[in-house]
Amino acid sequence: MKRCDVAIRVTCAGETNVGRKRSHNEDNLLVLPENRLFVVADGMGGHACGEVASQMVVETMRDYFSRAYGDPDATWPGREERGRSTAENMLNAGIRWCNYTIWEKGHADQRFKNMGTTVVAIHFDDEAANIAHVGDSRCYRYRSGDLKQVTEDHSLLNDYKKMAVLTPEEEANFPHKNIIVRACGLKDNVLVDIAREIPQRGDIYILCSDGLSGEVPDNQIRQIMQESNADLTKMVSRLIQTACDNGGKDNVTCIAMRVDEI
Repeated sequence: MKRCDVAIRVTCAGETNVGRKRSHNEDNLLVLPENRLFVVADGMGGHACGEVASQMVVETMRDYFSRAYGDPDATWPGREERGRSTAENMLNAGIRWCNYTIWEKGHADQRFKNMGTTVVAIHFDDEAANIAHVGDSRCYRYRSGDLKQVTEDHSLLNDYKKMAVLTPEEEANFPHKNIIVRACGLKDNVLVDIAREIPQRGDIYILCSDGLSGEVPDNQIRQIMQESNADLTKMVSRLIQTACDNGGKDNVTCIAMRVDEI
């Protein structure tokens, strides 16, 4: 467990697990408290290409944020968007840079053609939690007993749910629910969804791959978070273990962050 000693003080814990069915882990995570940055990436592409793509996200985001914090005049890989905070623009630029480097590697080397990855990230500035994502890895916020999904899945299932009301059984049996409609690395540019919100003391945010959200329903996630509130390491381990116990069909990754002071 690590402590982030900034205006918004955050305690965090993270873990990744191969799950019960996969032979290798294509998930990666980044816990960078000194730069107030936390990232989960879920790779795809087969033949270990997904692992390469998600690892590139971790390395690129670590390098980009470390460089940007160390050098205020560091060149940004894209134009800043008006109306967005510095933290939001850093997330947007960092993830778009990840996207381009993955896409470029896939075009330069046929071994990595069509590899990609989801990304979900939180960057805390002095006032807010800034959340960015591409794909179906999620961010949840737990506050005063209530659990809210902050991100919206970029998936075929979610698109279909916008057009039709599905019963829980229809949703569970949806034949293409693992197909995502947006990911890093598939094109030379990507649209990053970004949200900015003011946290409250005691809020807990989790980032997770769909190996967790796909196996553990929201009400069970909420219950585990409620029961483990005082121990983030225990919370993360219980969430991952529950995903494995519920089937563990995919790799499982989770980072939990508690806002201790504002």
